Amino acid sequence: MSDSMEMKKFMAAEIAAGKSLSDIQTLLNEKFGVRLTYMDVRIMASELDNIDWTSRDPVKPADPVEDVTKVPVPKNESAGDGATVVEVNQVVRAGALAEGTVRFGSGASGTWIVDQMGRLGFDKLNGEPTEKDIQEFQMELRKVLR
Repeated sequence: MSDSMEMKKFMAAEIAAGKSLSDIQTLLNEKFGVRLTYMDVRIMASELDNIDWTSRDPVKPADPVEDVTKVPVPKNESAGDGATVVEVNQVVRAGALAEGTVRFGSGASGTWIVDQMGRLGFDKLNGEPTEKDIQEFQMELRKVLR
């Protein structure tokens, strides 16, 4: 069995046990010795069959026709009050185009990085961001990187 299949079976079992994706990210590193970004873990998890994601996400999915660029994101509010705050580091690590911190409206927080290939990843997450958090983060990131 390939390492990828073993990791997916492991992920499915951990998700079924109620573990968050950020916890699974850490466990994959410990068990398989792989360092994946949070986005990599999300993509792998999305490929899993027979997972009831609706029971884990209390947020109603966004209308696919809705233009998310029209949703306002308030600034200068504390985490957990509905505002997503994105900050950009002045100095970035080798191999990164940009990096910084984020406080999601739901109260989750962490660090983000955009690598030289333009891929976005999350690290050191404290809490589990919702789909709405991710959408608001992407909009706010566009604003601060202009």
